[in-house]
Amino acid sequence: MSEKRKIIIDGKEIEVDPRLTLIQACEEAGIEIPRFCYHERLSIAGNCRMCLVEVQPGPPKPAASCAMQVKDMRPFPDGEPPQVKTNSPMVKKAREGVMEFLLINHPLDCPICDQGGECDLQDQAIAYGVDFSRYREPKRATEDMDLGPLVETHMTRCISCTRCVRFTTEVAGVAVMGQTGRGEDAEITTYLGAMIDSNLQGNVVDLCPVGALTNKPYAFTARPWELTKTETIDVMDALCSNIRVDTKGREVMRILPRNHDGVNEEWISDKTRHVVDGLRRQRLDRPYIREDGRLRPATWPEALTKAAEALKGAKKATGLIGDLAPVEGAYALKTLIEGMGGSVECRTDGARLPEGNRAGYVGTARIEDIDSAEMIQLIGTNPAVEAPVLNARIRKAWLRGANVGLVGEAVDLTYDYVHVGTDRAALESLSSKEIGATRDKPSIVIVGMGALREADGAAVLGHAMKLAENSNSKLMVLHTAAGRVGAMDAGAVTEGGMDAAIEGADVIYNMGADEVEIDDGAFVIYQGSHGDRGAHRADVILPGAAYTEENALFVNTEGRPQLAMRAGFAPGEAKENWAILRALSAEVDATLPWDSLAQLRQRLVEDVPHLAEIDEVPENEWAAVPAEAMGKAAFQMAIGDFYLTNPIARASTLMAELSAGAKARANRPVAAE
Repeated sequence: MSEKRKIIIDGKEIEVDPRLTLIQACEEAGIEIPRFCYHERLSIAGNCRMCLVEVQPGPPKPAASCAMQVKDMRPFPDGEPPQVKTNSPMVKKAREGVMEFLLINHPLDCPICDQGGECDLQDQAIAYGVDFSRYREPKRATEDMDLGPLVETHMTRCISCTRCVRFTTEVAGVAVMGQTGRGEDAEITTYLGAMIDSNLQGNVVDLCPVGALTNKPYAFTARPWELTKTETIDVMDALCSNIRVDTKGREVMRILPRNHDGVNEEWISDKTRHVVDGLRRQRLDRPYIREDGRLRPATWPEALTKAAEALKGAKKATGLIGDLAPVEGAYALKTLIEGMGGSVECRTDGARLPEGNRAGYVGTARIEDIDSAEMIQLIGTNPAVEAPVLNARIRKAWLRGANVGLVGEAVDLTYDYVHVGTDRAALESLSSKEIGATRDKPSIVIVGMGALREADGAAVLGHAMKLAENSNSKLMVLHTAAGRVGAMDAGAVTEGGMDAAIEGADVIYNMGADEVEIDDGAFVIYQGSHGDRGAHRADVILPGAAYTEENALFVNTEGRPQLAMRAGFAPGEAKENWAILRALSAEVDATLPWDSLAQLRQRLVEDVPHLAEIDEVPENEWAAVPAEAMGKAAFQMAIGDFYLTNPIARASTLMAELSAGAKARANRPVAAE
């Protein structure tokens, strides 16, 4: 750490790290500096000039505080620390001048602009600008770009802050945006009118300080002051990003990211942001019972009685826990089914994750360990699809100088990597070496679900753990299902895995496991939020709440328990997941020992104490899995279509459109040379 340096900001003396920029030093002192182009997670552009401050001693002109470091300031001749003035007459005049220039060509679109009410330009024009304009010439106008179905463009409003250019290039890793022309002809555009081919492109809407880039599906539907804002957790991937859900009445209008340095920083994937319409469509809003091969609407007492009769008469009852199930639902189902002599299973994709060995099904690495890693070894995973925000974090480490290796199918990860091989033999050759190069440097082995869900998944995990031991690395198991780690923590597993759980089962309680094919013969009780594959196979349907409609606990891929809060109520007669199981348990004369969510959580925490430590990552004790002989096959990727991985996404028309667009781009014919 560098030695602190004294500076005086607006008459107040503070000590700061000399590597900080003046804008950061002012923030530490609690003084707000206006800015448009500066963003702490992007490189410094220094081109909007809104952050001008007066620096003494120095030339008699304002300096850009985002582009000047504390160490660049020199003390006064008598040894007094240098001064920064943020509210002197010089600064006030400079800011007014900059704002006047920014507004020369800016259209008066505020009444019809989606950014109205949360626009940096509006806020700063009021706070730092003047109430008149000396400019009488005609305003210039520019053509809008077509960036696809997610980002709407109104480029006449653009103030050339270049945040979108820097984000797509540096964070998303797609170099398609840039600025052409000079002076008044300068405009932000994409290369040859190309679309942004990235799963993170929606973040440019949050970054844009004006209304030049807005959320296309949300356009003209609500104003920010009409919305109720709920801070919660995303379940579209196992990263469990921190999000804010904005609702208007009972309807979810949009989803925005929340800052969390340990998980998603301040980015979210496009699926997380735009799955909103999937929460409205194909919803299960009343119970159903299958009679004569057809589903008919039923009342709750009818449906619960029918389900209870089946469970009471079952020779073998099995509970399946889906990818989006909260911990409370998994724990309640486990308690109910095991109390009746049955078994439950959450590894519905066949992943060979070891029961009870948390280092084996979670690992020992935190997500933020990626930032300081010198070497990152990926095994059977494509993080660009399985967890795009995590992939951006690996890219950040690579930009800083980290080396990345990949065992598995060669894919575009937005950064360079050493492709070790595609099959098990490549992993075996890695794990059998004593790797001295990374022994003293922090390194991480990341193993994906694609590597673990084949028949030899346990052996693959064993070799991955052996590689981590040999290279003194931390291990991370990258899950694809948000509910998986929490269900594993709750003990919702059957010895022998998925095959053993459903073999011979005559009653299957399917809790949102829509990716599973259930053979004819078994009586299926389906509890879920959407009319997906699971509901089509069901004999009784019990409508449950989606992730925005109940208070619930989710544990992410690094093992961090986080609370999802209810943003709205489930439609129609749908109920919270734990409450359905509590009601059903009374019907089967095996009443669960809780009457409220608080009581359920109390029992859950007694059984699994670390779930009480919200937002903390527990240390997992290392217990190696034997590195047995593996097969010969190449690793397959866990996710085929990024946009259609769960019932909520499959119900979304926008996700279907994005999926079709991605397929069309992948199959685009290439001209012969």
